[in-house]
Formats: sequence, structure tokens, C-alpha cells
Amino acid sequence: MIDIGRIVVKTSGREALKKAVVVDIIDKNYVLITGPPKLSGIKRRRVNINHIEPTAKKLDITRKATDADVLAAAKAATLDAFINEKLTIKT
Repeated sequence: MIDIGRIVVKTSGREALKKAVVVDIIDKNYVLITGPPKLSGIKRRRVNINHIEPTAKKLDITRKATDADVLAAAKAATLDAFINEKLTIKT
């Protein structure tokens, strides 16, 4: 389930395998995500939900939270290292 505050993994594009946080749900196909850039390097942008995969972890943030709010919530929940971690594909 994709909801506000959910930590997701980008599955396509140049930011593939990096984690981000959903800050707004635009419509049934698009969400607004942010890294924030200081943490995972992902800028705030609109993303198709087919290009992200939700994780089990969620931050307690409000709709359209700023990058500073997301960063503070990640540090408060001790999830900043989890978000900063880039996934790798094992073969």
C-alpha cells in the first residue's frame, strides 16, 4: 500500500535501487517523492507508482512535508541509515 510517509524503492530510471519517501499522492497513477537529496540523493519529483516498490517502513509526516521535515522525521525514527542505504542486485 502506498501512502504518505511510506518509504519506497525506485525500480527504474537513473535513481533505480535508491530509497525515497512518499510526501503526496497526486492521483491513482502518480505520487510525489523526495529523498531528501541530503539523505539519499533523490530530488522531489512526481513518479509513476509502477516505478516504485513500497517497503514495510513508514515515517510519521504530513502531506507535502518539506525536505527538512522528512529528514527530521527519518532521524527521529532512526531510519536515516535505512533510507541512505542503496540496494544491490545479487546474482
